[in-house]
This record gives sequence, structure tokens and C-alpha cells, in this order.
Amino acid sequence: MASNDTISDMLTRIRNATLARHQTVDIPSTKMTRSIATVLKEEGFIADSADGGEGIDRKITITLKYKGKTRQPIITKLSRVSKPGLRVYSNRKELPRVLGGIGIAIISTSSGVMTDRDARRQGIGGEVLCYIY
Repeated sequence: MASNDTISDMLTRIRNATLARHQTVDIPSTKMTRSIATVLKEEGFIADSADGGEGIDRKITITLKYKGKTRQPIITKLSRVSKPGLRVYSNRKELPRVLGGIGIAIISTSSGVMTDRDARRQGIGGEVLCYIY
């Protein structure tokens, strides 16, 4: 079943997979989900992401990360901020800090999808997509 909100769908799939302690999770591939997966990998929240499939069946396979023998998920919480019904924008002065800098906010800017830290460094604001910690 295809979702209208691909970002919420992606976050829900990752959340469910970490709760079930899965090694990998498949997500429908769009430009936005690929960008978010890249940011998650750069920030160390996931081990890897790989594109696969052709045409309408394109998907991203995300390899999840766990710590220790008890396999505690690295990602403890994913929450959607800006939704299709209520967009949340933030200028460069008001970019959110997640857990005092422990977590990240993923921001969609005119220069692409990036973390709140990178957006602050570049002095640009944008749409606050989600918080991850």
C-alpha cells in the first residue's frame, strides 16, 4: 500500500524494524527518502543504505545499527515534525536543537536535505522534516 506521505512511511518502517530488531528494512525509493537515508548514514544512525529495483519497484534497503550484546537500537526515537497538513518551517535563527545537540533535526533547505547543525553552519533555514535521537 503506497502512502501519500513518504517521509512518515519511511520513519514508521524504520521505527517498526528497530522495535522488532530487524537487520534491514526496505523503503520505497524517492528523492527525499534517499536524501534522508544519506543524512542518517552520515550521522551514524544507520549502518548502510543501498538502492535496488527498477522503475516503480525501486527501493532503498537500510541496514540498521544496534549497540552491545543486548542489541539496543541506536535510534531510540523518530518523530515527524512537518506533515502534509501542517508544514513547519524554521529560519536560520530558530532552527531547533534536539536533546541539546544529542539528536538531530533533518531540515529540507534550498541547498538540499541536511541536519540542523549543517543548516546552522551554512546560515540557512528550511522545512523541519523530523527529529531523530
